[in-house]
Amino acid sequence: MALSPGIRLGPYEILDAIGAGGMGEVYRARDTRLDRTVAIKILPAHLSCDPIRKQRFKREAKTISGLNHPHICVLHDVGQQEGIDYLVMECVEGETLAKRIEKGALPLEQVLKYGMQIADALDKAHRTGVVHRDLKPGNIILAATGVKLLDFGLARPAAPLASLATLTATAPKQSAVTQEGMIVGTFQYMSPEQIEGKEVDGRSDIFSLGAVLYEMLAGKKAFQGKSQLSVASAILEKDPEQISSIKPLTPPALDHAIRRCLAKDLEERWQTARDLMLELKWIAETSSQAGVPTPVVSRWKLRERLSWIVAGVLAIALAGVVVGWWRTDRTSTLPAPLIRLNAELSPGTTIDRFRGAWLALSPDGTRIVVAESDSSGKWRLVARSLDQNQFAPLFGADHGSAPFFSADGQWTAFFADGKLKKVPVHGGVSITLCDAPGFPRGASWGDDGNIVAAFNDGATGLVRVPSGGGTPTALTQLSREKGETAHGWPQVLPGSQAVLFTAYHAESFDDGEIVLVSFKTGERKTVYRGGFFGRYLSSGHLVFLRQNTLFAAPFDLKRLALTAAPQPLIEEVNSTVRGGGDFDFSRNGTVVYVSSKGPSLDRQIAWLDNTGQTKPLEETPGHYESPRFSPDGKRLALELAAGPVQADIWVKDLERDTMSRLTHLPGRSNVPVWTPDGRGIVFITRYHEAPGIYWIRADGTGAPQLLMGVDGKMLFPSSISPDGKRLAYSQIYPDGRVEIWTAPVEGDPEHPRLGKPEAFLQTSFSESHPVFSPDGHWLAYSSNESGAEELYVRAFPGQGGKLQISTGGGSYPIWSRKERKLYFLTPDWRIMVLDYAANGDSFVPGRPQMWSPRSLVYMGGLYPYDLAPDGKRFAVALDTAAAEQERKRTESVLVLLNFFDELRRKVPAGKD
Repeated sequence: MALSPGIRLGPYEILDAIGAGGMGEVYRARDTRLDRTVAIKILPAHLSCDPIRKQRFKREAKTISGLNHPHICVLHDVGQQEGIDYLVMECVEGETLAKRIEKGALPLEQVLKYGMQIADALDKAHRTGVVHRDLKPGNIILAATGVKLLDFGLARPAAPLASLATLTATAPKQSAVTQEGMIVGTFQYMSPEQIEGKEVDGRSDIFSLGAVLYEMLAGKKAFQGKSQLSVASAILEKDPEQISSIKPLTPPALDHAIRRCLAKDLEERWQTARDLMLELKWIAETSSQAGVPTPVVSRWKLRERLSWIVAGVLAIALAGVVVGWWRTDRTSTLPAPLIRLNAELSPGTTIDRFRGAWLALSPDGTRIVVAESDSSGKWRLVARSLDQNQFAPLFGADHGSAPFFSADGQWTAFFADGKLKKVPVHGGVSITLCDAPGFPRGASWGDDGNIVAAFNDGATGLVRVPSGGGTPTALTQLSREKGETAHGWPQVLPGSQAVLFTAYHAESFDDGEIVLVSFKTGERKTVYRGGFFGRYLSSGHLVFLRQNTLFAAPFDLKRLALTAAPQPLIEEVNSTVRGGGDFDFSRNGTVVYVSSKGPSLDRQIAWLDNTGQTKPLEETPGHYESPRFSPDGKRLALELAAGPVQADIWVKDLERDTMSRLTHLPGRSNVPVWTPDGRGIVFITRYHEAPGIYWIRADGTGAPQLLMGVDGKMLFPSSISPDGKRLAYSQIYPDGRVEIWTAPVEGDPEHPRLGKPEAFLQTSFSESHPVFSPDGHWLAYSSNESGAEELYVRAFPGQGGKLQISTGGGSYPIWSRKERKLYFLTPDWRIMVLDYAANGDSFVPGRPQMWSPRSLVYMGGLYPYDLAPDGKRFAVALDTAAAEQERKRTESVLVLLNFFDELRRKVPAGKD
């Protein structure tokens, strides 16, 4: 039965009906808490008894909650009342594409614009593992800001693309909701595999989008018939009429792009929505003379031709190099010349030099895999062949890190979500090999079919795993007597008789030991002390890093020993926070590496007011993070980094205008949190022999005291309750989950200790940055339960209901100490503020407003700002002018061809 205006579903008041479909009814409603208009989609009570429909409805909620994209409808909330399940979504004003097409075909520029936006939204959904399965004009709204993709009610997790290499390793699972042979979707826009009731992946949506694009251009459906059967027959057996015969001025490239979408064979379609989006973008950029039906070569054909031309030129050049080397090798003249190339990353992305690029080169030297970061700090694995002109995401390797290739070059393996995985070299179905607890320090795939990995869980050394998957077996143990903190970055030597790795110590990576261990006997042998990330090269050399310089020494593979002193080769080679090196070698002498001399990391600490004006707070630039005011506002604690694994807490006396170093621990000390009395500071230390949460006197007297060890997890202290009796912190697990915990603060103020920790929020989502309100009755935090990181407030210590504060993204909450105001950051790092009323168990938030137009600097999860106790201005970390300019440069991976000849010339090696 339809809902009448005025009826309440929870805090939502129904205003009027918008529409209805097979999966539910949609109403316009008012959120009485935030006074905003929303759309509510319900599954009527008389259908709730249908388990299949209800399960689809729940799946829609879960699906939409994982998507965050400007062209996908935002999910705000879910609920149930009196047998009615409902979703609360943004209310999108505009007409459907179906209504617009009723008025006739769309202009070319609109077709391209809307097509790019839909493809971009689908690409986001597919990367999240979601297939829409009911893409049609009726589910596309033309809003003022562009298209909005609606109704994921028929969506389901995507079946990943399979390949010949993985078909025998994985088998498609039958869905409990869509049984084999059941057809789900709208007939005119279904893919052939949907009609046949087969498993579908993102390429099915690409077919549907092709049908939508066709209809937008031609003004009629691509596949027509008098019955569903005749429509289905047309989709399975016939090609639609060429658009050029209906619209002669249509660019041939667009006609080609749409026909490729509508290919019957999955393998002949566009393989990703991003590929289609880039094609439409290229057509839009090159079709300003669209009224002239001139032959147009598709961009992919042009790329293919260019790739062959470039490959041909490179082949000729390399042939000359090879011939030159063959002649010079026999006439004792000069070796082949060193050739330097740049492989640029995608525009708008960069290399996080603290975390590292996680770089890998295939054994034959033709393919690079690297992790790139976007402006929000999210990273992904991308790959390219040397004969291509750009990197592309490696399908099936989402959230991957520390990539490495199989010995035959047919697989790319990596760590992701607390697992060790592998994927075919060109992407496809990822296969989990084993659990990978801890924060990985690399792995190596031997030619015997086994992988040696470093999980770095704080307790074990290296482990050995079958490349087909299985239970890891211990290979090495940490030597606590020698002060070893980790074993990392193994390399299985040719013949798989031994593995090379680095044994790390607390002092610094440069004090590491490069060690060999025999698989047969387990005997360990130290090859070199005073470096890290050792690698054996087929040129007969051992290379390693020290102080960002690559050193090399001749190495006797039979005796497993250096035969001469190491010599410096390449300066400014980047290293990672886990002691890895951002370089790799192929068997044929190609080298790839990332320079440590990237964009400047220097920042300035400045005052920021609500007009966006800044004034230096500390004149000397540095790599500052996490500014934190003392309770009286007279001092500012902050982190100052001296490198990827060394940082200390400093305190600035604002009245005397002086800076003093507070901590002197080896490793990285950061995230300072003041105690309410201002006498102490709690902080976290990493890359230390005893990592964990520490307390230290704020005046610098006395030694730091360990409050809590990390136990294989990462901890980030955030806030201490106003009474000083409870610490709130984030707990990050190796699989990426983040939980909020608290622990009682016990003991006297000069010798505090933490009692038994208690979980405050343990869910399947990630919750972080918990901060106590000034009265201690509320905890503000951020969570991604809606699919995007939003700000919430929850009563403390109770486990009652929560209030969502932000709607367009929110994190890093800060409470004002003087007024009832709550501040937070938007996804583009601008400060928002809202007033609130709190009385007993009641918390009423106001409407968030922009506090300052100035964007801050992303800090990889650390606070970039703090509110002065007077409530009038913030201390913020900003890029220096030079750093801001340098960040605009396109980043590159450096490629060196014929490097082994250069190496042999500088560091002659004996014969193996």
